[in-house]
Amino acid sequence: MCDQDHFEKDRLEYEARGLITRKQFGVMLGAGVAMMLPRVANAVTVVESDVNVKTPDGTADCYFVHPATGTAAAVLVWPDIFGLRPAFRQMGKRLAESGYSVLVVNPFYRTKKAPTADQGAATQISELRPLAGSLSETTNMTDAKAFIGWLDQQSSVAKNRKVGTQGYCMGGSMAFRTAVAMPDRVGAVASFHGGNGLVTDMPNSPHLEAVKTHAQFLIAIAENDDKQAPTEKTVMKETFEKAHVPAEIEVYGAMHGWCPPDSTVHNEELAEKAWSRLLVLYGKALA
Repeated sequence: MCDQDHFEKDRLEYEARGLITRKQFGVMLGAGVAMMLPRVANAVTVVESDVNVKTPDGTADCYFVHPATGTAAAVLVWPDIFGLRPAFRQMGKRLAESGYSVLVVNPFYRTKKAPTADQGAATQISELRPLAGSLSETTNMTDAKAFIGWLDQQSSVAKNRKVGTQGYCMGGSMAFRTAVAMPDRVGAVASFHGGNGLVTDMPNSPHLEAVKTHAQFLIAIAENDDKQAPTEKTVMKETFEKAHVPAEIEVYGAMHGWCPPDSTVHNEELAEKAWSRLLVLYGKALA
């Protein structure tokens, strides 16, 4: 996952097919600069803040945003390898405006406070691999418990509703692990361009662990990820069906990283489709 070596070849192919434009590859991009997301219809007023969450390994700097009144189902957001940045704050706020209490985390807090990518989504992947390599299944599980525990202490979070979690890029498997860590609390899991890390040949593969939870799943796969690992979608479909776990699994005709608005391969049309499917999932599973 997060393999930039293929990006230029794939970019030329996608540009030729009219699926993305050169403008989307950097004219509006740079450190902390993100394209604007479409406005939320009937958006609720929200309150946003930077917060610090205590974990067994230290203090995580995070972004918390929630409806200004009442309580709402909580959502834990795992960013891609570029980390917590303006684009993910936008995405978190948009989700809160749709009626959720949202915590967007800095998964690399043990090493560096956000922003962790000096040039935002334009940062070279090679510069960020050491950060990603500092994380593990164990850190993911302990962090998930700490983050959801923190959310459950907030007055804006509805304790009688399940929690949702969503991850992008490396965050896809982290969202899966969150459900494993808190199976009785997490009701919905979404992975967007989760790369080739959801299915492994290990007994603790995220897809095998995920079906032991009580969650519903949305798995949106990038077309170039699917080309690199064409059997993974089939393995996941068969595994989820056999376990009778609800899962929407689809390959999108876009490149790895198409969802965040500051991505060099952002595809607005398909990002909006993925977003609409996310809201459907949460509407069913977190009601």
